[in-house]
Amino acid sequence: LAMDVSGSMRATDVEPTRLAAAQAAARAFVAEQPRSARIGVVTFGGSAALVQPPTHNREDILAAIDRFELQRGTAVGNGILVSLKTIFPDQEFELPSQGAQRGQRGTPLEARRGDTKAATAPPKPSAPGSYASAVIILLSDGQTTTGPDPIEAARLAAERGVRIYTVGIGTPNGEILIGDGWSMRVRLDEEALQSIAQATRGAYFYAGTATELKTVYETMTSKMVLETRESEVTAL
Repeated sequence: LAMDVSGSMRATDVEPTRLAAAQAAARAFVAEQPRSARIGVVTFGGSAALVQPPTHNREDILAAIDRFELQRGTAVGNGILVSLKTIFPDQEFELPSQGAQRGQRGTPLEARRGDTKAATAPPKPSAPGSYASAVIILLSDGQTTTGPDPIEAARLAAERGVRIYTVGIGTPNGEILIGDGWSMRVRLDEEALQSIAQATRGAYFYAGTATELKTVYETMTSKMVLETRESEVTAL
């Protein structure tokens, strides 16, 4: 689960707030998954972090969801990159940041858990949507304000066969947020979220209310397939 915790998620065009609705839907999603499924939680605002490594422990997952704190800025691209790093911890993911000078590279995304092991070279590109062991479910209002280009980050996911299902939370008209001496209208950027999903052979869903958001997660659950494989263990 990649969850937007940017300041725009405090908007109330989805009741009670965008963030609270997203948290409620995430809890429902976790409750509906089979116990054999591991779930991790990534949050992104101005930066992104793995706040709960993939685990079977539902209490730990729900506790991580309850601890969300809002941040300034929205780096959707970083949210995707940290999610990919969680799925493929031995690989390095690097993209130029938005606004970087020509020829200047972004900072390589290394493991967030103190892993000092050298990252391996990226594998040969896979067919988009071909990786069956994990998916990224990204919930956001879609308005990127900082960090790497989310479409480029989505292409890295597509090259590894990982599907990204995006969920748009908010309304097209949005809401005017007022801060200390500033005001800004925050709208749902559906086009950006649709592009991310299309690039990875995932799907985009619109959720205008908390009830619709829960339905979206139920729909996506039906698209996930658990695969049982036999392995030769005679040597063991």
